[in-house]
Amino acid sequence: MTTTIVHDAVDTALGIEPGSYLDKLRNRRPTTRENAQASHEALFNPEDDSEVTRTERHALAAFIARLHGDTALASLHREGLLASDSGPATGTALADAIDQAATAGATSGPYGHYREEGPLQGENTPGLRYVVPTPLAAELGPRLTAALEHAHLLVFRPREASPEALATLHRAGWSTDAIVTLSQLVAFLAFQLRVAAGLRVLSDVQGQTSTHDKATTTTGENHS
Repeated sequence: MTTTIVHDAVDTALGIEPGSYLDKLRNRRPTTRENAQASHEALFNPEDDSEVTRTERHALAAFIARLHGDTALASLHREGLLASDSGPATGTALADAIDQAATAGATSGPYGHYREEGPLQGENTPGLRYVVPTPLAAELGPRLTAALEHAHLLVFRPREASPEALATLHRAGWSTDAIVTLSQLVAFLAFQLRVAAGLRVLSDVQGQTSTHDKATTTTGENHS
């Protein structure tokens, strides 16, 4: 038995058409597919977004997707940001600021320093300690600025996550419940990005296999 998800976020971002190779592949695990989309809906279309607004959720997701170089998912969440904002002009300005903030934070990782002395100290690696550029911070405001900087830490320097980092979010106006939601968003984006990356690889493999099969068939026909 297969299940077709309507308006699935990953399908939309990757342009997966009903009946296509990737659609059939995803339908081999319908429960996994449904649960992934259910998580997406719970995080980005919550019944109550008073602690973390839909605009903030999509802004953070677009930022994280761009940090990972996934333009398709970044565009999906940028559209969500624009759709959730109260005014299109403000929405566009915010979306552009998020793009610029992600460009400024582009790096590779993971890196960072372990706080506790021990054998892992040998794996300490220097890297960018991201701070949102001042002009963008003024535009984004302290709350969203702190969220982006925290997300960058979790993506590239997870070994440096600390009570002090959470205190910074509190000072910027994030409640404890909101911080939990931010962490859930970052974790879910890591999952969503990996699903998308895996599907792209499978699509490429399928394309190479199809090309090889066609070439083999053509060669066989030429020799017959």
